[in-house]
Amino acid sequence: MASAGLALRLIFLFCCARVTTDSLFYADIAKNWLNLGIYGLTDSGVVVPTLTRLPGYPAILAAIFAVFGPDHYRPVFILQILADLGTCFVIADIARRTISDRAAKAAFSLAALCPFLANYASTALTETFEIFFTALALDCAVTGLNTLNQTSDADPAATRSFFPQSIVPWIACGASVGAAILLRPDGGILLASVGVYFFGAILRRLSQRQPWLRLVTAGLTVALVASATLAPWTYRNWHNLHRLQPLAPRYANEQDEGVPYGFNRWVKTWMADYVSVEEIYWPIPDEQVDAAKLPSRAFDSFEQKQVTLDLLEDYNQDLSISSNLDARFAALAQMRIRAHPWRYYVRLPLLRIADMWLRPRTELLPADVRWWEFNDDVRWSVLAVGFGIINLLYVLAATAGLCRYQRIQCFGLLLCFVILRSVFLGTLENPEPRYTLECYPAIIIFASNLWR
Repeated sequence: MASAGLALRLIFLFCCARVTTDSLFYADIAKNWLNLGIYGLTDSGVVVPTLTRLPGYPAILAAIFAVFGPDHYRPVFILQILADLGTCFVIADIARRTISDRAAKAAFSLAALCPFLANYASTALTETFEIFFTALALDCAVTGLNTLNQTSDADPAATRSFFPQSIVPWIACGASVGAAILLRPDGGILLASVGVYFFGAILRRLSQRQPWLRLVTAGLTVALVASATLAPWTYRNWHNLHRLQPLAPRYANEQDEGVPYGFNRWVKTWMADYVSVEEIYWPIPDEQVDAAKLPSRAFDSFEQKQVTLDLLEDYNQDLSISSNLDARFAALAQMRIRAHPWRYYVRLPLLRIADMWLRPRTELLPADVRWWEFNDDVRWSVLAVGFGIINLLYVLAATAGLCRYQRIQCFGLLLCFVILRSVFLGTLENPEPRYTLECYPAIIIFASNLWR
């Protein structure tokens, strides 16, 4: 099965390897960091220090460029393929620890043959390493929890001690969480999930009058080690840029770069799918926007439609959002939210979450983003439908595995991560399917319970 997984990833490498716009941002930072010692972006030939991207992925690129030369992405892809195959083994280990050896074999097969994981392994983005460290952190947490449970069963008196019998898994878990955060700021959801799970476990032990001090120590160890990994980056931002910024900014903006908060809030009053992200959200600013591509849910009345079209027409004249135009978008957003708060705070976030989970994951492939219209090349339409079916099968298998969980050890930690990450993603203006890939280790483990 490992050979089949490698073959699948090599197919994507030779047929669909991609260097995206974001890849070039990371590469620019990496080269400036490597050659000039400046963690910055090139602006009109001048390297300007930046904090818009966390240093995890640029550090990986810089290391590879140092060995193979700048802009050599093939070694990057090979390293990511190896990391992705490593993720398969880590997922299998979690399934072995939480379910059974038979489930571990199923989990490995599901991970190795997952086309979505394989696809991103041949793209110069953070996803592959982010998924690896997410799975590794969960595996370390499961290992530590199993150790605590075994200690409790073997020697109940020992659990009254403040320190766990082995603190190594918790240090490794914290380091993995820190690595995930250094790759993407939303890696912090993993730390929050561990914290929420531990808080619930401590409350449960308190209610049952069971020892709980070791759980506190384990949780604190994870938090402290994860925070320590961010210390150099935080210090650099404070010392060099005079800004307390332990993560990247929410909108990846520079210090002197304005954010059109009013426009973003207006987008969240109607955004529900990835199609509108590509057609409306990403082109702004700097590109013309076709107002005809706005979905009908962007208007509540004919008058509101006219106001919206006028706003987009004004934008198309200058291809930028001035403070005045942003204020007009904000006023429109406030009016829509006041009229339909349930839609804004509940229905649309749920639709965004559903779209990220159920959409065919073909965003890296030439398939038309409007795949359901079937006006694309036949092979890409077939691929989009096929990917959609495969994705749906993974989600349904995970759901079925959860329904017969039969007290899977530590399943609450995995479920907590999936729920918290999904809820967070529902708050974003740009629902991109790739944001749910970090949950796939948990999804595969849940699905493997069908083979327990």
